[in-house]
Amino acid sequence: MTLVIMAAGMGSRYGGLKQIDPVTSHGEFIVDYSIYDAIKAGFDKVVFIIKEENYDVFRETVGARIEKAVKVEYVFQELHKIPKEFSVPEGRTKPFGTAHAALMAAEVVNEPFAIINSDDFYGRDAYIKAYNAMAEAKSTGHFAMVGYILKNTVTENGHVSRGICEVSDGKLKNVVERTKIQENDGKVQYMEDDVWHDLDENAVVSMNFWVFTPDVFKMLGDGLRKFLTSLSSAKDPMKAEYFLPFLVQSKIDGGECDVTMLETTAKWYGVTYAEDKPKLVEFLKSQTEAGVYPDGLWK
Repeated sequence: MTLVIMAAGMGSRYGGLKQIDPVTSHGEFIVDYSIYDAIKAGFDKVVFIIKEENYDVFRETVGARIEKAVKVEYVFQELHKIPKEFSVPEGRTKPFGTAHAALMAAEVVNEPFAIINSDDFYGRDAYIKAYNAMAEAKSTGHFAMVGYILKNTVTENGHVSRGICEVSDGKLKNVVERTKIQENDGKVQYMEDDVWHDLDENAVVSMNFWVFTPDVFKMLGDGLRKFLTSLSSAKDPMKAEYFLPFLVQSKIDGGECDVTMLETTAKWYGVTYAEDKPKLVEFLKSQTEAGVYPDGLWK
């Protein structure tokens, strides 16, 4: 089973890799814990989607640590990797988004796979649920998503963006993106039109942890063509992005796929703000002391 990790957004904080910052005394990153949890759940292959310019430093840091534990592949997300009938808007440097990134994995993935962000800690339960869903994936057009409880994904240090999910009979029906969610006076709220609105703290949210069968690549390719066709009329062609949740939603609406919701009670951790890091470090330390993780993942 394969885990695809979207890491093309990394830049230059650590050895040339932005958003990868050591979280233990052994120099391990959040992504090390994602891979370790995935291996424990049964995954045996990891595919990194990165920028080609970061290949050497990425392999010397993350890759070198894990290549003895799991099969590793690398693919590159670059602006020029689009159908030949299209061209990149002159002057554009911003990547085309997560759905474009996911499409890059088609080069090396021919089996059911899970896909995640590189800088989110998802918890082992998420990988176990994803692995079980992949093991049962025997037909096309039947996908899954790991859903988190909203209150387990907020930070006390500022606001976050989350996809609020509507679920019916265990299936994802709709995802509404809320770009400014935070806790105010004990309530989880989102801002719209300069007004704060209450949210159900137990609502299910998307953290971009998806489970797909390989037929998703055709959907991604078709969607990319539609995105590029409409790019010239976008509000800002230099910044418009092709997002994975939007692609999935369009296919749900069109009856081309269904998405089983895999709810987890695991707590999400990330470093959206610098102030988030100490809490993550303390959590990982407590998990090591409890025996969930060894003191040094790859020793």
